[in-house]
Amino acid sequence: MLGGRFTKFALFGLIPIFVVALAGLYPIHAGSTQIDGGTEADSAQPSQPKDVYYRAKITKILEEGLKNFDGEAYEHQKMELEILNGDNAGKKITIDHGGSFILAGHQKYKAGSIVVISKPTGTGGGSRDEFYYIIDIYRLPRLLWLVAIFFTAAIFFGRSRGATSIIGLLFSVLVIFYYIIPQIIAGENPLIMCVLGALVILTVSLFLSHGFNRRTAIALASSLIILALAVVVDLLFVYWAGLTGTGTEEAFYLQIDKTTLNLRGILLGGILIGVLGVLDDVTTGQAAAIEELSLANEKLSFAELYYRGLSIGREHIASLINTLVLAYAGASFPFLILFSLQKNQPLWMTLNSDFIAEELVRTLVGSLVLVIAVPLTGLLAAYFFSRKTRLVPAGEPLTTPKIESSLAERKKIIEHLWKK
Repeated sequence: MLGGRFTKFALFGLIPIFVVALAGLYPIHAGSTQIDGGTEADSAQPSQPKDVYYRAKITKILEEGLKNFDGEAYEHQKMELEILNGDNAGKKITIDHGGSFILAGHQKYKAGSIVVISKPTGTGGGSRDEFYYIIDIYRLPRLLWLVAIFFTAAIFFGRSRGATSIIGLLFSVLVIFYYIIPQIIAGENPLIMCVLGALVILTVSLFLSHGFNRRTAIALASSLIILALAVVVDLLFVYWAGLTGTGTEEAFYLQIDKTTLNLRGILLGGILIGVLGVLDDVTTGQAAAIEELSLANEKLSFAELYYRGLSIGREHIASLINTLVLAYAGASFPFLILFSLQKNQPLWMTLNSDFIAEELVRTLVGSLVLVIAVPLTGLLAAYFFSRKTRLVPAGEPLTTPKIESSLAERKKIIEHLWKK
């Protein structure tokens, strides 16, 4: 009976939210006419000359050593390469690598290595058209192997849940790259786009990852409430801290390349998307814990289920806050080291910088939302899972088949011993 109510609740209450969110995404996306891979607005801008990129294999190292440049000696490599793709596939070229700049250890290559090279175009012809330079090592096949290892492990240990969670992950990536980002580039409000995208991601990925059941419906309901709260907290914290979204190097490049982008909105939306993954973990974990408590002891009341679930949730809160801080610190580790090396300014100046303030607010918003998610999910789960006691007539003992079987076995043993 409870399962039927939750099925109806999910179908008639949560699915329409997904439909509305999807409808909010589609018109904006469909309204941008695609012309040669860009929007109509982009096509009106004068086209910039683009470099052409190739994959190339280093066939031999022709020269290697030190080369003098402007009175300084720099590491230098002269190598022969064979282009592997594109209109110049099979062509042999020679590249002088280094000599005018410092070569780090990872920038020195060996024969047989496959690298990414670039050929500048649109420079007026001449010998410049035949100039190539090395961009980086070609690592895409290795990355695909790493992804395959992860997918295999997820499916092997997670079985069907692992497979559906991967589908949910891929769906989330598609929403971000094919809905949210194109609309932001087209000039739409980044926060609104991220909210609409988050609604779609939550609705689909939760049911794909955890199945269509009561605990997932409870987790989704609490996640939607927390998402609304997260928008409010996000806005308050960012505006109160006076953040403008210009605290990172990426934001600086966005200002140069696309001056019309709302950088503060991008910061607000980015914080919101960052909360989604951990919010999924908190709400589903808390709902599952309370359901298992309910199944283990059906006599537990609403208050007992809530407080016992909250006890489990507090441990979850402690670990997740630490996880968020470490995740953001790890992602920004080079910048943190750079700030630590700046001994010419006091500590308060470092803490007052845009970059540190953005990371601090990002962590605080995520942590506060997750802290609130635990008791809220606990309230919803305890309420719904405790209601099944009302289905039993008054005065009838509330026992599970397992307990009844155990009592019957004990009675038989006692009768057997009494006869002896």
